[in-house]
Amino acid sequence: MLNRTRLLASAALFALPTAVYAQEAPQTDYTAPAEDEIIVTGTAGGGINRQSAAFAITNITADAIAKAAPNSTADLFKVIPGVSAESSGGQNGANIFVRGYPSGGDAEFVTLTTQGVPFFSPPTLSFLENTQLIRVDETIARVEAVRGGTGALFGNGQPGLTVNFVQKEGGSEFEGLVKASIADYGDVRGDLVLSGPLGDNTTFLVGGYYSTGHGIRNPGFSPEKGGQITANVRHDLDKGSILVFARYLNDHGQWLLPIPVIRDGDKVRQFGNIDPGTGALAGRETRLSLLPDGSRADLADGRGAKLINLGTNFDYEIGDGLQVRYRASYLNGNADTTGLVPASTAQSASDYAASLGGTIGSLTYVNGGGAVAGTQQVIRAGTWIVRKQIEDFTNDLNLEWKSGNNKFTVGAYFSDFSSNDQWNLGNIRLLTAENNARVLDLVLADGRVVTNRGFTQGSFFNVNAAYDGREYAFYAVDEYQITPELRFDAGIRYQNYKATGTLENNNFGVDVDGNANTLYDSNTAVLNGTFNTISYKKGAWSWTAGLNYDFTSSLGAYVRYNRGNTNPFFDNLRDGIRVSPRVDNYEGGIKLRTDLVSLYATLFHTNFKGLVTTVIGNGGPQASIGGARSTGVELEGQIRPIDNFAIAFSGTWLDAKYRNFFANNGATDLSGNRVQRQPKWQWRVTPSYDIEFGSDSKVSLYSTFAYVGDRFSDTGNTQDLPHYFKIDAGVTFDVNRALTFAVTADNLTDKVGLTEGDPRTIGQTGGEVVNARPILGRSFRFSAAYKF
Repeated sequence: MLNRTRLLASAALFALPTAVYAQEAPQTDYTAPAEDEIIVTGTAGGGINRQSAAFAITNITADAIAKAAPNSTADLFKVIPGVSAESSGGQNGANIFVRGYPSGGDAEFVTLTTQGVPFFSPPTLSFLENTQLIRVDETIARVEAVRGGTGALFGNGQPGLTVNFVQKEGGSEFEGLVKASIADYGDVRGDLVLSGPLGDNTTFLVGGYYSTGHGIRNPGFSPEKGGQITANVRHDLDKGSILVFARYLNDHGQWLLPIPVIRDGDKVRQFGNIDPGTGALAGRETRLSLLPDGSRADLADGRGAKLINLGTNFDYEIGDGLQVRYRASYLNGNADTTGLVPASTAQSASDYAASLGGTIGSLTYVNGGGAVAGTQQVIRAGTWIVRKQIEDFTNDLNLEWKSGNNKFTVGAYFSDFSSNDQWNLGNIRLLTAENNARVLDLVLADGRVVTNRGFTQGSFFNVNAAYDGREYAFYAVDEYQITPELRFDAGIRYQNYKATGTLENNNFGVDVDGNANTLYDSNTAVLNGTFNTISYKKGAWSWTAGLNYDFTSSLGAYVRYNRGNTNPFFDNLRDGIRVSPRVDNYEGGIKLRTDLVSLYATLFHTNFKGLVTTVIGNGGPQASIGGARSTGVELEGQIRPIDNFAIAFSGTWLDAKYRNFFANNGATDLSGNRVQRQPKWQWRVTPSYDIEFGSDSKVSLYSTFAYVGDRFSDTGNTQDLPHYFKIDAGVTFDVNRALTFAVTADNLTDKVGLTEGDPRTIGQTGGEVVNARPILGRSFRFSAAYKF
């Protein structure tokens, strides 16, 4: 937690700009033609024309966001080439992978920023990827995503993917939007945005949404609930401006986890009555539970966040060619997780009893007590609870000096963040392997009691910990326009990271009641009241250099090298892993933009050292450590052959393999294996056609055809995930300038595609029942919006 002194310092830093501020770039007209695209992410703050940028960036406009129709924040990232975004976990709990960067899940090499400043400096922690901390709504003007390139210098020094959410702002006239939407499975949502002037030089915007429902995977209750409110005020000064913004998020959704499916080669079939696209193990019987340690759990709490985020951007011209910029963010809140996590594959109750060395004495429903046949398919799944109280204060101050064709920027970055964690993992119950599973009690014929209120096991891993991290960084960047066609930029960054923590120790394998015949409490982890401390401190240099050459106003090319570093996360330090990942990235690209076509093509090669991939299984975290190498090509663009018709496309080819990478405490060499969860091929094509009726009415038709190639779910390459092809579609009817109706279809053909296997059950063969997490099934969303 930040102490009182730092909180007062934070307040002072937020107040400072109001005395003399500007957004990180001049206010952009988001309806501007493509040749006027101004990109602010990956720059020192002044912004740059996309055609002149010597790094790979994707600019997702509000119109592109609407066509993508994302089911979650992470789901929007599927339009970014080089990125694999698995949003099958629901609104939260996504896994996001970048350019072959190895990781076991969450979003280890992804930094999220709003208005150019990170709102939580660690890119990820166990059970917390940062898309959990922000939602896409009607207050977002555009989203910018930088891959590699200059990202290693700015913000928190992210060498992977930096995504910036740029808010809409008020204008000179009062205006607003009201929008209501409903899904065919019953979820409803309302959006509202208001904006306008507060004076001659001051504008405001306030907006947000609220939603509720049971979700497409209906558990029999309503875990999808909550909303977000965003507001900002901008004041223009004679030589600059100030933007102050605030965001309140209180939103939770069901954490969607692997379910049983039948694998038959590349075919995936339904198991029992659990529909791959809409089924869920969670149900009314598993929703509420009194855990073996006496704590209570409610699966309706799901995964989400309740937080406040405050921020400011300040830009002021001190003198001729001299400009100061300041960006800051403060975040405080909770990011909790409650979910039903499979602990075994499905099998008959008789086979399960045999695996315990016995036969069934009695098998009954906990609720009602009725007898259950030994042929009943059963599965074990645990109620996991993770509580995180997080806090972050981040600020970035830089000074820019322009002289002739040269622009030099020097800056300082400081971040102070904390996470207080309480975990209770395990709490495994015996369930019927069916949709909305029921809870079972089992006693073996030899008298051994397998379950107690359905529980076969208590906790297998607990965490009671308080972590603090602090990072100081200094950076310098020089940009020089050598000729009208040739531009050079280079920069360095030094960052110093310090982490401390206190954590309570576990006793493992405890037989709570000392009775060998009660199996349900014979292998339990218990916090024992003794504590360990962690302490880590290290500094590292990052640097980059790039050249951009414009052959014509429509055709350009660039080359770049960058070295980046990341810090070991709190969770790694807790487990005694102190390696610091290092990334060396080489890339080059071509940029073409004409009336007919826009094309951005990037070739990259990346070397990784000191990487950690962690999976939490029965018994706690299991880590693999080493390096990797990836080579790939990214394409994105748009073809406009005739008026009102366009074809947008993006795609990635990736060859990523582990090098000097070891599991099982160094005993297993995984070198040469493909990096997990990332396909060699993936692509998207989105044709769209506008039919105009007069000057105010228009019908827009669009569809997206997406392909995700074969992958491996695990580092050992034993769980293969087959390729799949998915189709989305939509139609929008602008009745006039005020009224709009829309229908979007997700997974129109109801395709079954797997995004992850089961990290706790490694290995599978054809025709076998396995646990896996499929993409969401076919759904439709209807919306109506009114602008005024």
